[in-house]
Amino acid sequence: METVKRFYMYSLRGLLCVLPVLCLLLAGCAREGDVPDPAAPRTATVFAMDTVMDLTVYGGPESLLSDAEELIRTLEEAFSVTDPASEISELNRTGAGDVGDDTAEVLRTALGVCERTGGRLDITVYPVLRAWGFTAGDYRIPTDGELSSLVSRVDWRRVSLEGNHVTLGEGQMVDLGAVAKGYTGDRLLSLFREAGVTSALVNLGGNVQTLGTKPDGSLWRVAVADPLGSGYAGVLETADRAVITSGGYERYFEENGRIYRHILDPETGIPVDNGLISVTVAGERGVLCDGLSTALFVMGEEAAADFWRGSEDFDMILLTDDGRILVSEGLEETFTPAGTWAAAPVTVIRHD
Repeated sequence: METVKRFYMYSLRGLLCVLPVLCLLLAGCAREGDVPDPAAPRTATVFAMDTVMDLTVYGGPESLLSDAEELIRTLEEAFSVTDPASEISELNRTGAGDVGDDTAEVLRTALGVCERTGGRLDITVYPVLRAWGFTAGDYRIPTDGELSSLVSRVDWRRVSLEGNHVTLGEGQMVDLGAVAKGYTGDRLLSLFREAGVTSALVNLGGNVQTLGTKPDGSLWRVAVADPLGSGYAGVLETADRAVITSGGYERYFEENGRIYRHILDPETGIPVDNGLISVTVAGERGVLCDGLSTALFVMGEEAAADFWRGSEDFDMILLTDDGRILVSEGLEETFTPAGTWAAAPVTVIRHD
């Protein structure tokens, strides 16, 4: 058997980037006791949820960024599937129990996305993901028998949520990784709004969410990473939106010449290989965009386009392995291909 080539990538290549951030950082931060200048950015970098998070706010109280970091830590402690002390880990051990308000809310939203997408997103796929080694980086190909046994337990419909009480089906475990950062971004922007901030941006390891426009009234410019290289596949101009990408290039391994990517089809337990290599979803709610980006990736090109046509609360950008770009009509005027994708054929998906 050929030696397994292992890759575990949280590198900047796999993330969305916010183009103006580099110049904003040069402005520095306010000194303690100063009244923050609403026209000057204040920034913070936090490592949490296995990724680097960059926060940029204009105005607000001096304590705002430290409050934001505290919020991130609190949510991470609740949602982490690998922290034995987290609420989710405790739930996975016991199969039932009461959880905090944030965990209940993100579970409720995630289950709603599972239902809406017909199970293309399924938060109970975690034991299968773990069997492939994607959670810890100890990659392997499960046997057919092992996969069959694990997939038989994958079914979001067997998760019961009543108020803050959760009950899992027999042998089930849940993972909020497909929605946790989107939910965290939503909570951060709510925190900023409550503090009177009208212009802010958070980049949670590629999950970009914006509050308002830039202080001068111009749109934020968010770059979608090139899944095949180190540059950008395009730039999206946006305001008051989440822009979230899922791509198989972020975590994968290769064995015997075949690449196995970390996004699994919940029906088969096998890594998705349907021609899509990147799905970007833009909308008002980060938690929804986060969950949908995974579900649409699992659906594939045609089903994703049909799903979008039946929806009104998001837009999307699809990149294919044969070098094509598909953009829903809501982003037609604000997305510009770039880099090696600048000359790629673009198809605009329309409702009619």
